[in-house]
Amino acid sequence: MIIATSKVYVSTKTIMQNKTEFRVNFQPIGRRVTVTHENSLLTAAQGAGINIASICGGIGICDSCKIRLIDGTLSETTLEEKAIFTEYELQSGNRLACQSYAQSDLIIEIPPESLTTPQRLQIEGQSQIIQIDPAVIPIEVEIQEPTINDLRSDTVRVIDTLKLEGVKPPLGFNVSVLEIMSPLIRKYQWHTRLAMRKGEVVAVLPPSTSLLGLAVDIGTTKLAAYLCDLNSGAILAKTGAMNPQTAFGEDVISRISYSNNPGGRKTLQTRLVDTINQLIQELCLQAGNNQHHPISDQIVEAVIVGNTAMHHLFAGLPVHQLGMAPYVPAVSNSLELDANRLDINIAPGAKIYLPPNIAGYIGADHVAMLLATGAWQSPKTTIALDIGTNTEISLAYNDQLLSCSCASGPAFEGAHIQAGMRAAPGAIERVQIINNEIRTQTIDNASPIGICGSGILDAIACLRQIKALDHRGSFIPTHPSVRQSDHNYEFLLINYSKSGNGRDIVITRQDVNEIQLAKGAIRSGIEALLDTLGISSTSVEEFIIAGAFGTYINIPSAIEIGMFPPLPLERFRQVGNAAGAGARQMLLSMEQRSVAEAIAKRVKYIELSTYPNFANIFSKSLFF
Repeated sequence: MIIATSKVYVSTKTIMQNKTEFRVNFQPIGRRVTVTHENSLLTAAQGAGINIASICGGIGICDSCKIRLIDGTLSETTLEEKAIFTEYELQSGNRLACQSYAQSDLIIEIPPESLTTPQRLQIEGQSQIIQIDPAVIPIEVEIQEPTINDLRSDTVRVIDTLKLEGVKPPLGFNVSVLEIMSPLIRKYQWHTRLAMRKGEVVAVLPPSTSLLGLAVDIGTTKLAAYLCDLNSGAILAKTGAMNPQTAFGEDVISRISYSNNPGGRKTLQTRLVDTINQLIQELCLQAGNNQHHPISDQIVEAVIVGNTAMHHLFAGLPVHQLGMAPYVPAVSNSLELDANRLDINIAPGAKIYLPPNIAGYIGADHVAMLLATGAWQSPKTTIALDIGTNTEISLAYNDQLLSCSCASGPAFEGAHIQAGMRAAPGAIERVQIINNEIRTQTIDNASPIGICGSGILDAIACLRQIKALDHRGSFIPTHPSVRQSDHNYEFLLINYSKSGNGRDIVITRQDVNEIQLAKGAIRSGIEALLDTLGISSTSVEEFIIAGAFGTYINIPSAIEIGMFPPLPLERFRQVGNAAGAGARQMLLSMEQRSVAEAIAKRVKYIELSTYPNFANIFSKSLFF
């Protein structure tokens, strides 16, 4: 490729060789760092406050600083790396941060085991009290042993025993169970506990073994997983992780685009399944190992929710059509898939229930949120929204249920913000004005190294209060903390002498613009739903905020910048990970699955891209 510049022709290769600084996007931390070609990625990351482990001190004799190259060009593989990684691992992008030097702009994935401090993940969520009625039930049986005079097959023998126990036909076996049943019933000396699902044997377990279930909320950025006892409904363990797909795109559209590459869709599915299997291992360790068999074999049912794109990518369904108008999902009805087919490491015959999707950008996670919060049946005029990279909003009014989706982007996760980062130690999460002075609070009270979503929202609200920012989002140059930078202005939040990485932490005009776009998208979605039914925001009696970001958001700040309507604070309710709570309800109750199916059918979806006068609604929502 040749670039023409007024009679002088310069090859891109020459430009690359002459360039000495590059931008590195560290995922899933969400930190963007400028590095030179002289500093290793380990040095660059640690200098930016990213706590990558380095047991050997960075000399390349351990694998504690393992990273994965997603995009861009790194220095040649070293002998130290070839001694640690297999050829396949190297071809898959695995490198050591201490041995890697940037030769272009990069996207780098840091696996969880390479981080010394975990990111904060929201897995708690409010839910409804329900009657437990799981899809899988235990039946303990004493099976008659075969003799020379009784040559019935094992399957016939089990079915005859079940009939004697009063189980009504038709009866059958999951094919994965048939592969292991014969040795197991002999191992348990013909006394076993069978896990039955709609007349089908899905697991063969030791006597008196508890049946367990798995609920997972696949967020665009984060995953939350729960291990539950299907008899009592108790949560035995819970854990979370970053969605590994963020390395291939921070938002849904980017991942849809990546999936169009050869093998892209399979890569996204595989990485997601691998992470879910890691979560299952963590849950089983928390719950305690069973000395007779792996506890994961007791997980006989799973419910997994996510937005429509995450749902499709997990299930291995095409997503290309979701990226083009009219944004039609491949599947909207609920699905029951074999866990075995998806390589999910639970009981071989277990099923995975995927609740219905509403539209191309409103998925089963929103159905689960409406179920858990009770918003779908609220007698009040209720707004319920789940804030994330993609924000889903519902309005319940006089037995009507309207929903829309808006691309709020990754700014609330700290992405596309100059000093932005996700919620990890050292992230500024609160900004307040006390005695006319701006005060900040960081996660774990660590020295500040960046600012996460709740912090940037607070900061913008404070800038408005101290009149450092006007209603259009422009800095007011006369404010003492506003300074000139390049061709624009910025606000100095933390001086380099007080930061944890020796750098100023500033808020730029571009940062303000990112928040304007994000909050404008959410507010315009709210206003469009209200406008559809001809009611004003003052009529909203209950305002439910779900999602990880919604847990930590400072509601007065959200009102100050115009993201939420100016309602009395007592009308707001923050419910945490309600999608995960809804998934648990569907795991424990068949009735709740029926309710979820009814909710999805009842919702009237409003497509904002074709909504009349939406451009004006959105432009007004951009102002502070």
